[in-house]
Amino acid sequence: MKKYFLLLFLLYFLNSCVGSSSVGIFGSGVSVAYDPRTVGMQIDDSIMQKNLTARLALTDKKYLVYISAKVLDGNIFLSGKVDEPEEKLKIIKLAWETKGVRSVKTAITIKGETNFKNSAKDALITTQLKTAMIFNKSIKASNYNIDTINSKTYIFGIAMKQDEKRKVIEEAKGIYGVKEVIPSIILVEELSRNKN
Repeated sequence: MKKYFLLLFLLYFLNSCVGSSSVGIFGSGVSVAYDPRTVGMQIDDSIMQKNLTARLALTDKKYLVYISAKVLDGNIFLSGKVDEPEEKLKIIKLAWETKGVRSVKTAITIKGETNFKNSAKDALITTQLKTAMIFNKSIKASNYNIDTINSKTYIFGIAMKQDEKRKVIEEAKGIYGVKEVIPSIILVEELSRNKN
């Protein structure tokens, strides 16, 4: 029985590593093909993300469902909902304690600060922005994560050039219902391994 458990455990982690680097080619988009990070950077980011996710799960299993973490070049972006402000602070602290972290951005909200109507509007805004970015040929939409909370749109990703960054922000500001755009967009030349 222990052998089967160990085998399943190893397959899960091996599958997770392969899945995060190949999903772009075989699945939901072309993120690997357009990802300007080196393979080493992608592996480092994947390890950091899995490390943070595991520590969040050890803290409280509900964080696996309610908290999303994305890592790009050592920059951690957190989103989701928690019950209490103290939980938000605890999660941010865990993110900062991750080995190799360069910055932590958060879009975590406290439950009760939003309702179903606002959540539906937020989902519509996010979908409209993702669609607009896909149809804009000068934007590599697969390089971005978008989250909208209470009509504030958070954009996290990597832009190839300053012009692409500007166009992403313009697209977001052009969506009806967006109150504020909070970009965390890194330019390719700003990536840690591309700096001289």
